[in-house]
Amino acid sequence: MTDADLKRLLARPGVAPWRITLARFVESGRIQGFVIAIIVINALVLGMEATPLKDSAAMPWLLLIDQICLGIFVVELLLKAIAYRLSMLRSGWNVFDILVVGIALVPTAGPASVLRGLRVLRVFRLLTAVPSLKRVVLAFIHAIPGLASVVGLMTVVFYIAAVMATGLFGESHPQFFGHLGRSLFTMFQIMTLESWSMGIVRPVMIIHPMAWLFFVPFIIIATFTVLNLFIGVIVSTMNELRIVPEKAPPPAMELINRLEADLAELRRRVQADHR
Repeated sequence: MTDADLKRLLARPGVAPWRITLARFVESGRIQGFVIAIIVINALVLGMEATPLKDSAAMPWLLLIDQICLGIFVVELLLKAIAYRLSMLRSGWNVFDILVVGIALVPTAGPASVLRGLRVLRVFRLLTAVPSLKRVVLAFIHAIPGLASVVGLMTVVFYIAAVMATGLFGESHPQFFGHLGRSLFTMFQIMTLESWSMGIVRPVMIIHPMAWLFFVPFIIIATFTVLNLFIGVIVSTMNELRIVPEKAPPPAMELINRLEADLAELRRRVQADHR
């Protein structure tokens, strides 16, 4: 039993046995595999609704399948709520599932019809159902403090470059560097390397032949250096998160989890006998 919610429930004294049985059923591999299959089916159906099939006779069937998938998601969350009760909200993943499914339950008639397109957010449930995707998301969350420092560095680089570009090229090319806002957007486009040469830099170099002395160092710093810091921080965080499970082989970790569950079960039985 590796699910954190289930382990917390097992560790609590006085929990009714039927709640533990229900929690084990909901968290079982078969049920989770079934939920993943439903998520994939629902994603395919939502995609088909965005094709010419939406005007065909198959549309009512697609809507029916969509509603069935939504109903299964609701039943799954209700079973979890019955088993875990309010402790279900202690897990951020469960809160995320509730929000994603809850958006799909909002009536899509009248002004709220724009929310209909948000149904595709249900596909995000794959993040909570597939362990490998969970690890990637957790790695990104743990990397946020390091990424914040990189964002701060990029902000400084962009601000300095935008102010300099406005002063150097604002008069000759106001459409690109007329004021700070335009310069920031232009420098961002240059950083992405999208039409930066023929669209921006070469027209500027017609009037300012030495402009490459400004743009080339900016590209080297912003694109090839700072952006690689993002990748480095995320990869480093993923390696750090991988160190803990690698200290013990998977069979040993599974044995430890089973012993913890058995110990919690024994503790409940002893308390029940004393009563």
